[in-house]
Amino acid sequence: MKLPSIFVSALIGAAATVSFAQPNRIASKIDNSQTFVLPGRVHPYATAANDAGEVDSTFPLPAMTMTLQPTPSQQANLQQLLADQQNPASPSYRQWLTPEQYADRFGVSASDAAQIASWLQGQGFTVDTVSRSRTFLTFHGTAGQVQNAFGTTIHHYKVNGVMHYANSTGLTIPKALSPLVSSIRGLTDFRPKPQFVKAKPKWTLGPGNYQLAPDDFAAIYDIAPMYSAGITGAGIKIAIMGQSVIRTSDITNFWNTFGIKAVLTQFEANHENPGISPGDIDESALDLEWAGAVARDANIVFVYSYSVWDSATYAVDNVVAPIISMSYGDCEMYDLVDLPSFRQLVQQANSEGITWFAAAGDNGATDCDAGVNVAENGLAVDEPGSIPEVTSMGGTAVSDSPAYWNNSNSSTSQSAKGYIPEIAWNETAEAVPAGLGILGTGGGASSYFPQPSWQTSAGVPKDGWRHVPDISFNASVFDVPYYILCNACSDIQGAGSVGGTSAATPTMAGVVALLNQYLKTNGLGNINPTLYNLFKTAPSAFHNNITGNNIEPCAFGSPGCVNGQEGDTITGSGYSSVVGFGSVDVTKLIQNWSSAALTGPTVVASLDQNPVYQGNSETCGSASTWNFQVTLTEEAGFATSVSGFTINGVDYSSQIGSIFGTSTIGARQSISGCMALSSVNAPTYEAFNFSGPNWSTAINMSFQGPQAQLAVGGASNAASYAQAYAPGMIMAVFGTGLGTLSQAAATIPLPEMMGGFEAVMCPVNCNTASTSWLVPLYYVGPNQVNIQIPYEASGAVDLNLGNPYQNIDYFFTVSPIAPGIFTFLDGTNDTNPNRTASPGQTSFLFITGEGAVTPSLADGTSPAAGTPLAQLPRPTEAVTVTVGGIASPQITFVGIPSGLVGVTQINFVVPSNVPTGRQPVVVTVGTVSTPAAYITIQ
Repeated sequence: MKLPSIFVSALIGAAATVSFAQPNRIASKIDNSQTFVLPGRVHPYATAANDAGEVDSTFPLPAMTMTLQPTPSQQANLQQLLADQQNPASPSYRQWLTPEQYADRFGVSASDAAQIASWLQGQGFTVDTVSRSRTFLTFHGTAGQVQNAFGTTIHHYKVNGVMHYANSTGLTIPKALSPLVSSIRGLTDFRPKPQFVKAKPKWTLGPGNYQLAPDDFAAIYDIAPMYSAGITGAGIKIAIMGQSVIRTSDITNFWNTFGIKAVLTQFEANHENPGISPGDIDESALDLEWAGAVARDANIVFVYSYSVWDSATYAVDNVVAPIISMSYGDCEMYDLVDLPSFRQLVQQANSEGITWFAAAGDNGATDCDAGVNVAENGLAVDEPGSIPEVTSMGGTAVSDSPAYWNNSNSSTSQSAKGYIPEIAWNETAEAVPAGLGILGTGGGASSYFPQPSWQTSAGVPKDGWRHVPDISFNASVFDVPYYILCNACSDIQGAGSVGGTSAATPTMAGVVALLNQYLKTNGLGNINPTLYNLFKTAPSAFHNNITGNNIEPCAFGSPGCVNGQEGDTITGSGYSSVVGFGSVDVTKLIQNWSSAALTGPTVVASLDQNPVYQGNSETCGSASTWNFQVTLTEEAGFATSVSGFTINGVDYSSQIGSIFGTSTIGARQSISGCMALSSVNAPTYEAFNFSGPNWSTAINMSFQGPQAQLAVGGASNAASYAQAYAPGMIMAVFGTGLGTLSQAAATIPLPEMMGGFEAVMCPVNCNTASTSWLVPLYYVGPNQVNIQIPYEASGAVDLNLGNPYQNIDYFFTVSPIAPGIFTFLDGTNDTNPNRTASPGQTSFLFITGEGAVTPSLADGTSPAAGTPLAQLPRPTEAVTVTVGGIASPQITFVGIPSGLVGVTQINFVVPSNVPTGRQPVVVTVGTVSTPAAYITIQ
C-alpha cells in the first residue's frame, strides 16, 4: 500500500507596421441567465474553518482584473514568434512588439473588448482600463455587485490572526463570455509574499563579521571590469514591482552613501495606492537599492499597487522598462487556476522585449511551508519563477572565512577581496531557533509547467517538467547578508541587513541592464534559452563548483517525506535543482553572451503523452505493439537531417526513413511519424535519443507494460485493510489499468485528477440531477489508487473511476464510522510511528475512518497552519483507546493536524498496569472499534 505522505511570419519589423485584426468571438448576446462556471476560483485559505462571516454588500473591491485568453491558434502563433525573436537566423530576431501590435495579433477584437466593458458597466462596475494589448480589463465595485455579476459572496477569513477577504465559492460568468475569460483577479486580498528575510547588521568590524556593500558584490561577482569599461547601465531602465508606497529618501540616501547615480522614477498602477505596507516597504527598499547598486547609472522604475501582479500587469501593458524584477511569489499550488493568465502576461512581456526575473523562494524545496519549522505540504516550487519565460533566481551563501575578506573597509565600504566560494543557501538550522522557520533556496520541479526545449541538457532532470532555479546569487541571512537603508521600515528603522532570494533577483536584473547596455539593445526578452546555451559555450561564466542542498525537515505522513526529510542535493557539475548553474562571473557572462546565440539547428522531440497499447491493431504496421506518434521540430531556423535514433541504447537509426518518411527537417518545420514497439521484447522504454549533424536531443517516456483493462479487484480502509468505509476516510482501491503512471499528491487541497486518473462518487442509481462529488486523490498508480471518501457520502454509493481510455463503476456502502489504525508497512502490524512504549508513557498513533468531524472540513482539505490545538477538527463521537485490553487512563489529544487530510492523530497514556511484551491496541470511535494493531510494552 502507498499512502503518500498557421503563423504569419516576419511581418513585424522596424520599418513596417502590419495590422492583424482579430475576429469577434462573442457569438451571441451576453445573457446573464445562461451562465458558465469558472472552476477552482476559491483561495486555499478561504475555508469554513477560517470563515469570519460575509462582508456587507457595500464592501469595496477596489482593483479587479478580468483576464482574456487567446485562441489556440493565437497561442501557437505566439509561441512561434517568441522562438523567432530569440533566433538570430529569423527576420523577427529582437523585433519586439508594441502593446498595440500585440493586441492586433494576440488580443481579443476591439468589438469584443468593448462588449465586455459594456457588460461590466451594466453590472454596476466602474471600468478603469481596457488594456492596450486587449488582454485584460480592470474595474472596481462592491461585494454586492460581485455577487450579482459572478454568483459568489465575499467573506472575511481569519488566517493566523490576520483578517482577510475572499470569494467564498467559485465564479460564474455569462456563457457568451466563456471563450474569452480566463480569470478574474482582485476578489481577495491574499497577496504574493516578499521573498526576503531580515537579519541583524554585521558590518565588517573584524574577522567573521561581514555584510555586503555594493563594491563587495562587484568584487565577488567580477563586475568591476565592466564599470571600468563604462558599462554602468546608463540609458537602461529596470522596473521593480512593489505593493507598498516607499520613502524615496531611503533609496536615494543609500545610493548617495555609495556614490551611485541611478535615477528613481515611480508609477502608481491603475490608481491603486496601497499606502505603506509593513514587509512590502522593506522588500521594495531592498529591490530598488540593490538594482541600482549593480546598474549604477540606470533608471530604476518603481511600479506599485495594492497587488504586485497588478503592478506587473501595468508595467507590461505600458512597457515601462525592458527588465522586470519581481521579488515576490507564492507556492505554485496556491495559484494553479491563475497560472495560465500569469504565463500569458509573461509571454506578452517577452514579446515586447522584456526580461523577467523572479525569486525562487526562501523555503527550500518545500515552498508551500513558509514560516513553519517542519514542512507538511510536500515538495513545491515558487511562482512566477516556475513560469518557463521567467528567469528564476536561487540563493547561495558566500563564505565568511577571514581568508576572503580584508579586516577593514575601503572608502566605499568594500572588504571582499574577490570571488568568494559559495555553498547552496540553506540556513534552516540557524533559522528555526531564531523563530524564522524553514529557510533556504527554493528549487525543484514544477507541478504545472512542462519542460521547455532549452532545459533538456547539462544535467537537467529529463522528467518532462520545468525545473528551477536557473541561476543564483548570494542570499545569506546569518553569515553575509546585504546592507540596506530603510528608515521607513518598522523592523529596521535605519541601517539593516537582509537576505533571501529577493536579493538575488534585483541584483541579476542589474546585471542584465549592464548586458543590455553592452549589447546596445533595449531588450532581450526571455534570456533563458541563451543562458542555458551559454553554459555549453562558456562554462567559465558560471561559478558551478557549488555544493550543498535545499533539503528541509518534514512531518510524518506528509507527501513525499522520507525519513523526516525532503529536497535535493547538488551531486556534481552542471545543473542542479538547488542553485541552477550556480552564480555568474558577470564580466565573463557579458563578454561571452553573443557566442551563445543559436548558430545551428535546435531539434525538439515530442511523443504522445499517453501512448496506448493497441493489442492486435496494426495502426503502425505491426501487431501487438505500442502505437504512438513521434514528432521532431527544428526551432532555430536551420534545415537539418536526422541520422541517429536509439531507445535505451538500442539502435533504430535504420528505421528513420520508414518512421518519418524522410530524414530531413526543414528550418522551423516538423516531421512526424508513427512508431510501433513490441511490448513483448521490451515492455518498458524510457530514453529516446535523436541526433543529426551538430545536434542531439532526447526525451523520456515510460510505458508500464501493455495498457491493462481497467478493473477493480477490491478496496479497503487504507490503514487497516478492513472492507469497511466511512465519510472522510482514506480508502485504497486495488485493480488494474487505474492510473497511466504513478504519482503522489503534492498539494493540499488534494487534487481531483492525477496520473491520468479521476473519480466521481454519487449515490447508487444517481443521474445527472443527483448530488455527486469529485473525489480527492492521495495516490494514483496503475494497480492502486488512494482516495478520500467525500464527507457528504453515506449509504450505498457508486464510485466511477476513469483513465483516459476507460471507466468503470465500483459499488460499496459507506457507514457512519469505520476506523482503522495506521501501521508500519513491513508486515508486523506495529502501530506507526511508535512501535514501543512504556507503562505510563504518552504515545500516539493515527487513524482514518473516524467519520464526521467537528468543526467540519471540506473534502481534500486540512486545517490551516497555526490552528490552535483545541480548535482542530476531531471526531464527533467519543474516542477511547485500549492497550492489552486495558483502557488508557487519559487521552491527551484527538484531532486532525494541519497538513493531514482524513487522518486523525490520537495521543494516549499507556496504562500503568499493562503487561510487558507485544500487546494489541484498539481504538473505539463511538461504538465501532478498529482491528487490533500492536505495540511492544517495555
